[in-house]
Amino acid sequence: MEYDVVIVGAGPAGLSAAIRLKQLAEEAGNDISVCVLEKGSEVGAHILSGAVIDPRGMNKLFSDWKERRAPLETPVTSDRFLWLGHAGALPLPNMMLPPLMKNHGNYIASLGNVTRWLGEQAEALGVEIYPGFAAAQLLFDDNGAVRGVATGDMGVSKEGGKKDGWMPGMELHAKYTLLAEGVRGSLSKATISHFELDKDADHQKYGIGIKELWQVAPEKFKSGYVQHTLGWPLDNKTGGGSFLYHFGDNYVSIGFVTHLNYQNPYLSPYDEFQRFKMHPAIRETLEGGKRVSYGARAITEGGYQSVPKLVFPGGALLGCAAGFVNVPRIKGSHNAMESGMMAADAAFEAITAGRSQDELTAYQDAYDASDIKKELKLVRNVKPLLSKFGTFLGTILGGFEMWMQTLRIGLPYTLSHGKPDHAALKKASASKPIDYPKPDNIVAFDKLSSVFLSATNHEEDQPAHLTLKDARVPVEVNLPDFAEPAQRYCPAGVYEIVGEEAGEAPRLQINAQNCVHCKTCDIKCPSQNINWVVPEGGGGPNYPNM
Repeated sequence: MEYDVVIVGAGPAGLSAAIRLKQLAEEAGNDISVCVLEKGSEVGAHILSGAVIDPRGMNKLFSDWKERRAPLETPVTSDRFLWLGHAGALPLPNMMLPPLMKNHGNYIASLGNVTRWLGEQAEALGVEIYPGFAAAQLLFDDNGAVRGVATGDMGVSKEGGKKDGWMPGMELHAKYTLLAEGVRGSLSKATISHFELDKDADHQKYGIGIKELWQVAPEKFKSGYVQHTLGWPLDNKTGGGSFLYHFGDNYVSIGFVTHLNYQNPYLSPYDEFQRFKMHPAIRETLEGGKRVSYGARAITEGGYQSVPKLVFPGGALLGCAAGFVNVPRIKGSHNAMESGMMAADAAFEAITAGRSQDELTAYQDAYDASDIKKELKLVRNVKPLLSKFGTFLGTILGGFEMWMQTLRIGLPYTLSHGKPDHAALKKASASKPIDYPKPDNIVAFDKLSSVFLSATNHEEDQPAHLTLKDARVPVEVNLPDFAEPAQRYCPAGVYEIVGEEAGEAPRLQINAQNCVHCKTCDIKCPSQNINWVVPEGGGGPNYPNM
């Protein structure tokens, strides 16, 4: 199938690019063919975010988004920041927070529903969107430029044979291919490596965000209320924090982010989140309510110094595939949308000039002069300060640096992130096991009941999409050296060491059907032995209102 532009990923970045291309074509009286591939069962199925949304990107895409009834319906009315101790909470005065940390003018929403709405706008403009089709392979022309993608075959058994209903993948050829897969996308990872796009960038850094959606008792609901916390239950050497947002029909989005440069292999981000909810300051909001949904997703945290080169022969990286999240603000959707529009501008200009499969240098130039780069540069030293000095002192220094940058007198240089996240783990012999409390089934729950609420589903008889480079490593290296941390960093119970209790030789069991596509295993495996590839299209979570 031939298109002018193929976009991989129907998230805010990819859909904004598709919409902008059609808007430009309409203004110019031209026709341009645009296709969007989405591995989820529907647009928005795999979208997970807090989310407090800065409307800057939406304003640039649709100045009349309110009249179009975009689902940004709950403006932020109050903002609170707490430092948690084991049993208490210390509120931090809002006047201490740098201006960019304020949420006035932002909206609390389901980013999944915003994405579904963007999909409707795109289709109304003539964009072809294909949910349930996973882009599995890059295609190259004779000159080494990307000329499109191929989707994965459908109906392949675990053994690699063809089942009833087998359907071969499709090749989609394009003048330009835009990768908007989100964090650690499999094609984006391959593209960055193939073209060495990150050779002049720092290591990308990551966190894992785990989120639940609750419907709380009416008397506990505060429409537009935003709360963030630092501190307990994480120790001072482990970065992370929480969010709690009230919106819609008595809904509360509650989540916990753990930075993936943590050192203790016994740490479990999932259990830290469940323990966090049992804190008196948090529990009081949730008790008497109902947990509606659950999900998890990796977050890019490297920021300014970790952004790779954005363009390559035949395409470009958009949104979280490029790492445009502002970590202190815990926001990135506005930057994702803007990057999509900038890439669309460059692609449209190139196509109307008769070009194809070259580098969209106008997109790189637009980023270099953009609000995205300015925003990321302003906070570029916050994450390194947290990593070097710990949460308490690092937060103080990071806040001071943001104030100084706002006044244009901050550090004149950019701090490095140091080693990648997977290299941060200490050996199990040098670490202390963590005794997590058992779930009370009131505000804290076990992993499998949580995965059930994510509506995750994969066809069981298909090749595993969680692939091991060397099947011996989990038991021969990761287990003795790190107590096989995949059992704990995975928030969906995908990885288990089995056999030991029965007196058998231990082995790693991979429950791939549980996978919520968070990509943490691809990031945090200390041996970098796990390679996440796309499963059969349509598999994975089906997040409602997330």
